Amino acid sequence: MTYPTQPKASHFIGGEYVEDTAGEVIEVIYPYTGDVIARVHAATPAIIERALQAATQAKAAWAAMTGTERGRILRRAADIMRERNHDLSVLETFDTGKPLQETTVADATSGADAFEYFGGMAATITGEHIPLAGGDFVYTRREPLGVCVGIGAWNYPTQIASWKGAPALACGNTMIFKPSETTPLCALKVAEILHEAGAPAGVYNVVQGMGAVGSALITDPRVAKVSLTGSVATGQKVYAAAAAGLRNVTMELGGKSPQVVFDDANLEDAVSGAILGNFYSTGQVCSNGTRVFVQRGMVDAFLARLTERLGAVVMGDPQDMATNFGPMVSARQRDIVEGFIAKGVAEGARLVYGGTRPDRDGFFLEPTVFADVTDEMTIATDEIFGPVMSVLTFDDEDEVLRRANATPYGLAASVFTSDLTRAHRMAAGFEAGTCYINTHNLAPVEAPFGGSKLSGVGRENSKEAVMNYTQTKGIYVAMNPVEAPF
Repeated sequence: MTYPTQPKASHFIGGEYVEDTAGEVIEVIYPYTGDVIARVHAATPAIIERALQAATQAKAAWAAMTGTERGRILRRAADIMRERNHDLSVLETFDTGKPLQETTVADATSGADAFEYFGGMAATITGEHIPLAGGDFVYTRREPLGVCVGIGAWNYPTQIASWKGAPALACGNTMIFKPSETTPLCALKVAEILHEAGAPAGVYNVVQGMGAVGSALITDPRVAKVSLTGSVATGQKVYAAAAAGLRNVTMELGGKSPQVVFDDANLEDAVSGAILGNFYSTGQVCSNGTRVFVQRGMVDAFLARLTERLGAVVMGDPQDMATNFGPMVSARQRDIVEGFIAKGVAEGARLVYGGTRPDRDGFFLEPTVFADVTDEMTIATDEIFGPVMSVLTFDDEDEVLRRANATPYGLAASVFTSDLTRAHRMAAGFEAGTCYINTHNLAPVEAPFGGSKLSGVGRENSKEAVMNYTQTKGIYVAMNPVEAPF
């Protein structure tokens, strides 16, 4: 079978598609069939240099444009993305295996939201006036950092390429984006659309490759900023490499986020939140609430309703709009998750739903629920990144807050309760960068997204992202004679 997924070339640099077949071949696998649906080449040193030169040469003119001019281009890109949402969603589904039912509403649309939001914000990025005694004053300028490198994860290739590109470009920076080698196709379309919308050549570039390509980019002296979405282990390596050159960083890493369900919670909402926080994107979401703490009086009702609703899972062709649960991104990732399921059983957790590989082609794994999970079990301590939910019980608020925070991660946390005073206490007490009350895993562009502890540094989205893509320059203006001791 042939697929309409082969890109024009492997890279997008300086406003055009670029190929260098000397680079290592990267096969793109469709998770639903296991077929090779495209091939791209990893960037050679010549390609990397070309991208760095293009981004470096473009930065002065791009930064010199007014925010209004840059914003107009980004908003035009948002319009194009929305017009092509269907085709972009189909490509996202081929790239990741996520159901079209999901990608149609969560991927290119989220990217378009980012370009629209930061396009609108671009003209508002200004400094401040600071009056001083005697008439002197200081004024500040928010200036772009320069060339930024974005490194993407495989679970949201269109969204991540946009979430990093939109604030970077709005602030006057240029970008080189390296997608995950597992899902390399979607970012090329983002670059193509930005150029079509009017972004000058070199403002947004895409190069393919594995870790060596990322390392070459983030250690180049022409690079001022690195933004990574990925695992904690990868983030630690990238952070260390960036720190050697004192580069700015944003690290959006993994987690082991808690969802806390009190007895007085709305049962349907709590179950919905647990489904969204564990099985959306087949569980391959960094902010998933995979430790579901349910107050003892609610546990039986929660598990009964959860397993009942999991009976509505439609597993099948992700290009079919009726499918609501797709395959995992790769055979390797499925094998990793199956290893965690085996550990859960071996360590004494009670398997109440799923846990097996269905008898069908593709990288499918059933949604899996464990009960009677204790805090020290591997499935309760390690990030699984697959459709595995751990249900733990608790008795009171102080106990569950302590246990929820007893993790080196701090990306997300949620609480389900009808007691809003308690809800706000819990949100204030969670050691996490992104918290939810009576929902989980929503990420509107208007709100900051990011983690604390090992889950990351900096924030994506909202006006907070502008702080991460600009630097403040202070200018002291003397209005009086200069005094000196001699």
